[in-house]
Amino acid sequence: MVQDNGYGQALQGVYWLPMMRSQAGASDIDASTRQPSESFEDFFHDCYEPLLRALYLVTGDAHEAEELAQEACFRVYERWERLRGTANPAGYAYRAALNLRRSRLRRLAVAARRTWRGDEPDAFRSVDERDAIRRALADIPSRQREALVLLDWVGLSDQEAAEILGVRPEAARMRASRARQKLRDQMGRGEIDD
Repeated sequence: MVQDNGYGQALQGVYWLPMMRSQAGASDIDASTRQPSESFEDFFHDCYEPLLRALYLVTGDAHEAEELAQEACFRVYERWERLRGTANPAGYAYRAALNLRRSRLRRLAVAARRTWRGDEPDAFRSVDERDAIRRALADIPSRQREALVLLDWVGLSDQEAAEILGVRPEAARMRASRARQKLRDQMGRGEIDD
């Protein structure tokens, strides 16, 4: 299966992949010993297909590999004046393509986290949970319960809660701490999940 890649160059087998070099220019010259390309067109002709094949191996998707290869080559083209004198402009293309893929994956992960809503809330379950919390709090002495609610649920500082309760800040923290311990003990025994 040979098809034109739109650049007047035959794209042979992103799908076949056994050849890691272009049929047209296959030689025994290693990329590290290759002479720097004088023109971007020469660079593109030499490096596009191996880049595309490598990206196919990374992504497993021919279309994504081609998009990444094209974008990486475009970035090389934008910086060609600076890159053509370097020893390895192809390395820059590979690095750019892999960075593009990582960025794309990060964006997809963020979008997935934003859209994932989880299970729809079960109205009966939320009522049961609220009832279990109410019953557990009812078993805690009122002074400890008041300190716990003011510090943990309302979000007041220990100084503010102490003023409301008419005690020192240390006493407010101690009451809330004892209330938390009683809640933990009840959850450990499974009394809240009745």
